[in-house]
Amino acid sequence: MNTKDVIYGLRTKHGLSQDELAEKLFVTRQAVSRWENGETVPNTETLKLLSRLFRVSINTLLGSPRQLICQCCGMPLEDEILGRDKDGALNEDYCQWCYADGSYTYSDMDELIEVCVPNMVSQGFSEERARAWLRESLPELDYWKRHEELAGDGQFEALKKQLVEEINALGVPGMPKVERLNALVGSYVNLAYPLPGGAAVKFLDDRTTYLGTQLEPEDGGERCFGVLANVDFILVCTYGCEGSDPELLLYKKR
Repeated sequence: MNTKDVIYGLRTKHGLSQDELAEKLFVTRQAVSRWENGETVPNTETLKLLSRLFRVSINTLLGSPRQLICQCCGMPLEDEILGRDKDGALNEDYCQWCYADGSYTYSDMDELIEVCVPNMVSQGFSEERARAWLRESLPELDYWKRHEELAGDGQFEALKKQLVEEINALGVPGMPKVERLNALVGSYVNLAYPLPGGAAVKFLDDRTTYLGTQLEPEDGGERCFGVLANVDFILVCTYGCEGSDPELLLYKKR
């Protein structure tokens, strides 16, 4: 698909006229018309504005000339799972699980491998093959080549350690000790908890990346514990198979 078709498709999908899109981008209607006729393409700064407005990558706006791959975990990237910089702009080099709000969520390759292997096994890989592929491919990715430069001063790792200590100090009955927290995208873990009046409420933002984990109950029961946290809060819940019948146990502001 060409840039002209992408822009036209996104504009009409969002119900905008050429005049309305031009106003949002601080350009003329004629400029929008020229883009959609294929006479010109937006400049770099306008592409950034279009990316923010429509929540798609610049790569998508240009007709997807590149196959994007997360430079931390190797996952093929689509717009819906791109990580975000501190200013909210989409980052075309990383997924939401490896890069969130300008922070890299993994500094230990072995830890990342332990997270990735079960996902690859669920897609048909044997555990042995998954580990071998990750061991071979991860060191070739940009993040791990520049790990010492990109990982920063360890503040994110310090936050994870502090959160683990705070969660374990809560003493939630029946919940095993938390050993580590992984990056979890809100849309995958944003459960709706029932209220006494019959309504249900969600506490998370689908587009935000949190730190969390799932824990099997100590008594061997069927309901798992879910833990989610960030710099602002800690949430502990239980739920049945595939997140069914969630129950909020604790929501604590930090």
